[in-house]
Amino acid sequence: MADINLPLILGAALIAMASPGPATLAIAGTSMANGRKHGLILASGITTGSFVWSTAAALGMGTVMLANAWLFETLKYAGAAYLFYLAIKSARSAMRPTLEDHAALHGTRSGLRRTYLKGLAIHLTNPKAILFLGSIYALGLPKDATPMDLATVVLALGCQSAFVCHLYAVLFASKPIVAGYRKSRRILDGVFAMLFGAASIKVLTATANQ
Repeated sequence: MADINLPLILGAALIAMASPGPATLAIAGTSMANGRKHGLILASGITTGSFVWSTAAALGMGTVMLANAWLFETLKYAGAAYLFYLAIKSARSAMRPTLEDHAALHGTRSGLRRTYLKGLAIHLTNPKAILFLGSIYALGLPKDATPMDLATVVLALGCQSAFVCHLYAVLFASKPIVAGYRKSRRILDGVFAMLFGAASIKVLTATANQ
């Protein structure tokens, strides 16, 4: 582990995870609208997706994706389509006068399962995630890194991702923030719709070498 630049890897991943993006938007919106339980479940789905991409990057799948452009393109269109769906969903929520539809799902097993899958889909349909992780692995890991070294880094990244995502869920489910959301729900849902739409366009126009 002496040659592994773990601070560089964790620092770069922390900046990427903590900065505004589809994952943080989804956690914030879900926690405010549906409560802490749904926010934490969504965060778990996103964390799972992050772990999958981190493991894939450690195994060199990012290089495989770069060599097979159709893989990147397939994920790119799937991700853009899903973010556009979230934008439409947020826009419809902004036009609703009440939160009854959200309350109907709150706490139900099917609702929690859907929430988890939503978080998983948000991260697994983002092809830039594996390319980003692959690049920071290349910078922070020596070429002769052992399987144990790779496993240690993957585990460290997974723990950091879980902490950040679940912290977002707890913060945005706090009573003052939820109260503020309820007062301005339709405006905020409209903002979420625009941000998800912008993220969809960004993913759609992304290229593998950006």
